Amino acid sequence: MTKTTHDTVTKPSVQVLERMFTLLDVLATREEAVSLKELSEITGLHPSTTHRILNDLTIGRFVDRPESGSYRLGMRLLELGNLVKARINVREVALLPMRRLHLATQQAINLSMRQGDEIVYVERSFSERSGMQVVRAIGGHAPLHLTSTGKLFLADDEPERVRAYAMRTGLAGNTKNSITNLAVLERELSKTRQYGVARDNEELELGVRCMAAGIYDDQGRLVAGLSVSAPADRLEDAWTTRLQATATEISSALGFDQQRQPSAR
Repeated sequence: MTKTTHDTVTKPSVQVLERMFTLLDVLATREEAVSLKELSEITGLHPSTTHRILNDLTIGRFVDRPESGSYRLGMRLLELGNLVKARINVREVALLPMRRLHLATQQAINLSMRQGDEIVYVERSFSERSGMQVVRAIGGHAPLHLTSTGKLFLADDEPERVRAYAMRTGLAGNTKNSITNLAVLERELSKTRQYGVARDNEELELGVRCMAAGIYDDQGRLVAGLSVSAPADRLEDAWTTRLQATATEISSALGFDQQRQPSAR
């Protein structure tokens, strides 16, 4: 009788596919080529079975054989991976997590990306119950230093690039709370790097506070920011953990792996 329990759903129904995936997983953990003997020992497969599967994978270019008896992942996997990557849209990946975050906070959730010296709002999730007087329209833009997401991108820049930004823009302000001094901005960016969350304390518009966490792609590059916007007296620090978890969820869907990055952010 064939088992149909939840525990067996994730396993391939064809044994040879399961063995193939096991071999690929082992090769994925190694930068150098691995010998047939070692692959057989690690996977517990008979050497002849291991050789037969690897030979078929080599024909399909999923595995390379740099020299007789040794194997490594092949270029076909890179080609397929790039196709998947090209088809992943940050906005599409973020939509459902954004809606869940909105339901949890009952406040406006924004997805923004950098465009030169500004951020552009590419998606939002909100309702009338959020109490926001002004909700930034999709396609709207704002200076980097006046927004929480913009500060994420500035914090990701080298110090000389931040100084160049300050020179170009003059750090013009919108409200009495706007940061218009480079030294103050640099201290703010240092906090952003330390805590992984950036804040806008009524700097873009009075009565509105925001906090944002970064979204990263498979290369560890900051590609967008996820922010919660709320009336100044309603923004709760307790949302920080949920905000960061949601940004991490979206980053993971884009292929970001914190453990494989050269240094923690």
